Amino acid sequence: MNAYRRLRRALGRALYERRYGVRTSDVVSLTEFGLDHRERVYYSPASWRTLRRALPPREIGGHDVFVDLGSGMGRMVLEAAAHYPFKRVIGVELSAELDEIARSNVAGFRRRLRCPDVELVRSDVLDYPIPDDVSVVFLNNPFRGEIFSAAIGNLLRSVDRSPRPVTVVYYNPVEEPFLLATGRFRHTRTVAGRGGGVFGSTRVYTIGARPGA
Repeated sequence: MNAYRRLRRALGRALYERRYGVRTSDVVSLTEFGLDHRERVYYSPASWRTLRRALPPREIGGHDVFVDLGSGMGRMVLEAAAHYPFKRVIGVELSAELDEIARSNVAGFRRRLRCPDVELVRSDVLDYPIPDDVSVVFLNNPFRGEIFSAAIGNLLRSVDRSPRPVTVVYYNPVEEPFLLATGRFRHTRTVAGRGGGVFGSTRVYTIGARPGA
């Protein structure tokens, strides 16, 4: 039965992508692009409804700005721009090849987007300054270890420069212990995966003010 369900889900995803003329389903090793690193994770997209299950559209307003750090082929960028009233949607991706596919996907999906302001940035997350109006951050376990801690440090510096509410939606949250150890992240919601563990689950956090601020 599990194999049957997986087959049905895979067929459903393929038909959806064919219908809308997008390509986001591939699983890709960064080794193919010469970007292999022990702390960088291969590209494997979250499910299409991952964001909507974790973050109800009613919680988002026209002033909110979304960024996906490690956006790959742009699936969550499309989800955010198509189903939420974001002011701006940003995808940040290291791989030129994945970024090019994401650009093609956005171009083909453009007329279906609720948020027309979509920006795709090809950059190492270590070099990307988090805009000071970003209010929702999505992560699909794109990196770990020191890269993850550096990216979170960049995010916290942005929040400290421009204090504001920020929500972090983290799919496959393997680095949750680090987030909680900072004392700045408060876990607010979990959407459990089918196996009940970290992989396949989505956890949502809010960022609190710096101690003494």
